[in-house]
Amino acid sequence: MADTPNDTLGLTRPGPSNAPKINFAAKDIDVLEWSGDLLAVGVIEKDVERDEEGHFKNPLLHRLNEALGGLLGEASSEEEFSGKSAQSIVLRVSGLRFKRVGLFGLGQSASRAVAFVGLGEAIAAAAQASRAASLAVVLAFSEDLSDESKLDIASAIAVGIVNGIFDDNRYRSDPKMTLLESVNVLGLGSGPDMEKKLEYAEYVSSGIVFVKELVNSPANVLTPGELAEEVSKIAEKYNDVLSAKIFKEDRMIELKMGSYLGVTAAATANPAHFIHLCYKPPCGPVLTKLGLVGKGITFDSGGYNLKTGPNSSIETMKNDMGGAAAIFGAAKAIAQLKPPGVEIHFVVPACENMISATGMRPSDIVTASNGKTIEVNNTDAEGRLCLADALFYTCNLGVEKIIDLATLTGACIIALGPSVAGAFTQNEDLAKEVIDAAERSGEKIWRLPMEESYWESMKSGVADMINTGPGQGGAITGALFLKQFVADNVQWMHLDIAGPVWNARKRIATGFGVSTLVEWVLKNAS
Repeated sequence: MADTPNDTLGLTRPGPSNAPKINFAAKDIDVLEWSGDLLAVGVIEKDVERDEEGHFKNPLLHRLNEALGGLLGEASSEEEFSGKSAQSIVLRVSGLRFKRVGLFGLGQSASRAVAFVGLGEAIAAAAQASRAASLAVVLAFSEDLSDESKLDIASAIAVGIVNGIFDDNRYRSDPKMTLLESVNVLGLGSGPDMEKKLEYAEYVSSGIVFVKELVNSPANVLTPGELAEEVSKIAEKYNDVLSAKIFKEDRMIELKMGSYLGVTAAATANPAHFIHLCYKPPCGPVLTKLGLVGKGITFDSGGYNLKTGPNSSIETMKNDMGGAAAIFGAAKAIAQLKPPGVEIHFVVPACENMISATGMRPSDIVTASNGKTIEVNNTDAEGRLCLADALFYTCNLGVEKIIDLATLTGACIIALGPSVAGAFTQNEDLAKEVIDAAERSGEKIWRLPMEESYWESMKSGVADMINTGPGQGGAITGALFLKQFVADNVQWMHLDIAGPVWNARKRIATGFGVSTLVEWVLKNAS
């Protein structure tokens, strides 16, 4: 990362990336012929059923148990393993080509991508715990699957394994390297289509890892300028399809981005950077133009409406650029996939929301680039002020569809919990596209209403609008605010990702959003 005004704050600089370097390969070999450290078997509850003599009915488990002299059956009985979701059992074995065998439960049935991503994560945890350098994955029920579903399942498992194995240790004094080097997928087929699907998973995973590293980085390292520098590096690395423009304050003034400038122009020592990354296919005509807009607040103090108290979460506000990170992670994956026929604009108004004697005050009025005026009744609703100008800018690029991603409201977390993003759109076709993409990718998105009657609560007595409404329906009024800056001829969706961007238990980023965005882009490219 490049030098910043805060380069010496805390004397902290990140170490090298610990991004996994795993070779994924599909093989058509007998399970008992595979040689390596850990054989991981995914099972549903039906697979562990026994016959009257206590033998597994499932052919694969029956063969494994026979080869192990009944050890698998004994251990699963003793540990009451029934194949329920999130259950697992790992055994050290001898006399076979592999050192360990594990059963990993998927519940009563498994058909959704989210289940197989979770399976991959569980297998990765077992591989890490056993210090495995090589593992193989096989499903006890693979014979019941269609050829098309096998491709998608292999990809989802691979993404889950990278998700689960990645340990962001750049800020530790004694970092431990990831040991896992190779993963073989058994029993799901092989050939060019499978190789392509595993390569797809590799590219998506690289984007997710990039997101995690960005969001995990503290605000004394990842300033708006640093974020712009990281994006510039991605553009340079994939300069056959990516190009980047970085605007500073003088250009923001020319573009009349008063809403964005109100947040950042006079309140922080780290200046704002407006980032516009563009993907163009390496060959062929452009048939569709898409826009992805991300909230990029690298630290949110709340401003004069300071985040205070035990539930303010100020200590996690480095993650307020999770939307920006998600679209740039998607850009990294897309630059490697190189989909034809689609041009994509990735737009982020990056800045900090800090406190200063010259900063924005409650009751100030700012003027957005589309001419609308906003009375700021809460400086801690700054993300929407920045997104207002970013959305208007993106509409003027001639895009047909826009998705914005933002850690916008705590209200969305209250409504949907920590694992589900809220989707807001009035366009039925776009809603179906994105929700289908999320289903295929294994990410959780739920559509919420755009209740127009709530806009009355956002009217100002002196300006066109205020930036926050009453406490009720806060996620909805946030979406309605953003709608004021989107052109009528542009299909638009707002994704509030305040919950799923962050794993509160582990205190790390999740990489949420990349998989869905890549799936959506590819659907629009096809």
